[in-house]
Amino acid sequence: MPRGKIIKALSGFYYVLHDGKITQCRGRGVFRKNKVTPLVGDYVEFQADNERDGYIMEILPRENELVRPPIANVDQAVLLFSAKEPDFSTALLDRFLVLVEASGITPIIAVSKIDLLQGAELEQLEDYVKDYRSIGYEVFLTSSKRMKGIEFILDALRGKTSVFAGQSGVGKSSLLNAINPELSIKTDEISTHLGRGRHTTRHVELIEIENGNGLVADTPGFSSLDFEELEAEYLSNCFPEMESRRSACKFRGCLHLNEPKCAIKLAVENNEIAEYRYQHYLQFLQEIKDRKPRY
Repeated sequence: MPRGKIIKALSGFYYVLHDGKITQCRGRGVFRKNKVTPLVGDYVEFQADNERDGYIMEILPRENELVRPPIANVDQAVLLFSAKEPDFSTALLDRFLVLVEASGITPIIAVSKIDLLQGAELEQLEDYVKDYRSIGYEVFLTSSKRMKGIEFILDALRGKTSVFAGQSGVGKSSLLNAINPELSIKTDEISTHLGRGRHTTRHVELIEIENGNGLVADTPGFSSLDFEELEAEYLSNCFPEMESRRSACKFRGCLHLNEPKCAIKLAVENNEIAEYRYQHYLQFLQEIKDRKPRY
């Protein structure tokens, strides 16, 4: 039985990519009965007599899945931020990073418009970039002039399934359309103030780039920036520089607040963890604690 990947879901049909060809399929009735919904990005086994009349027989186990947008088996999220207009925000970047880490997806940071900075502002950005790279994140810098630097991002997209997300007004559409002019991707920006995107009813689709050498979601990732599913005890796992030190804390389940002999607080005091990253951790932790219980 052939295996393929769902690259589009629309009006009850699922479009499965297999050996460079796309087969239109329906889901088996048993999926509905068991309340299982095939997602774009799912690897599936299917049967088909022709390219317009197939059936999905089985959904293979998922590596991960996102709720908004509804997509599975994402390899990486490219988080696009600008150096200026709007100003680079470590608080918003860390919020995205936590959400991506919590979803089991590899984050890549891309900072655009670096040519708009000079002097002290440029030095500050370079310090931030150094911090994030020291944590282990891949960071790309691009210029607003002819999107210089996109070739490095293109390399990172090859052979992967990627979603894009980030600040409002940083040029996600411009970057994606520079990577592949045929994409014409519409990005529904996320409000920095509310942390919520505009609601849309658009379908999700994975679009091939470079003749099938990578797949990119044509919808922005994370239409909500709230920590709806994250538990307080797990938050520090989403900060790699904290996660690697957690076992050195005296108390199991340490939240790194006022507990004695906390390895995280010691690392902050010794400048081994950036103070602003720790402050964002405290801010997010409070948000999670203040979250209204769901019944």
